[in-house]
Amino acid sequence: MYHHIRGTLFELNPTYAVVESGGLGYQVEITLPTYTILQGQQEVMLYLYPIFKEDNQQLFGFSDKSERQIFTQLLSVSGVGGNTARLILSSLSAAEVQEAIGSENAGALQAVKGVGAKTAQRIIIDLKDKIGLAEATAPSGGASQQAEALSALETLGYPSRQAQRVLRLVEKEQPGSSVENLIKNALKKL
Repeated sequence: MYHHIRGTLFELNPTYAVVESGGLGYQVEITLPTYTILQGQQEVMLYLYPIFKEDNQQLFGFSDKSERQIFTQLLSVSGVGGNTARLILSSLSAAEVQEAIGSENAGALQAVKGVGAKTAQRIIIDLKDKIGLAEATAPSGGASQQAEALSALETLGYPSRQAQRVLRLVEKEQPGSSVENLIKNALKKL
């Protein structure tokens, strides 16, 4: 799995960037907010999410982890592919997507070209319970630690809602715990 790429910005346009790293040029599909951040930079670092299909390989790149995290959550919704998720994050900021899902504002999602009423409702229904993970990616220390712990628990197969509840309980019992301690103590309660 690819995590990030650091290198020289070789080419940049609103839909993709070419980053040269180790003598190879990688074409990375980007969102408009990432494009804005990359303008004028020579050395860049992007968080990556690869999508490999039988007939196509794409690398999607993001300027921050929270944008990548929302992208991956959008991909988990049936009918939302990489290009649609990128279009949503190009039309709405990561915070606006979180707000639209959290407030069940299908109209905000439908305003994105290519997202119809059914897809907008499906995004809200599928991600309403997962929005806590996206909200936890705010750059405050405790919230980002809780987001990392939640991500790890979800990777281990625990349901998002159950893991969130247990992590909140652990955080109340032991405020300011490290990610490792949050996970260990949550596993004892799951």
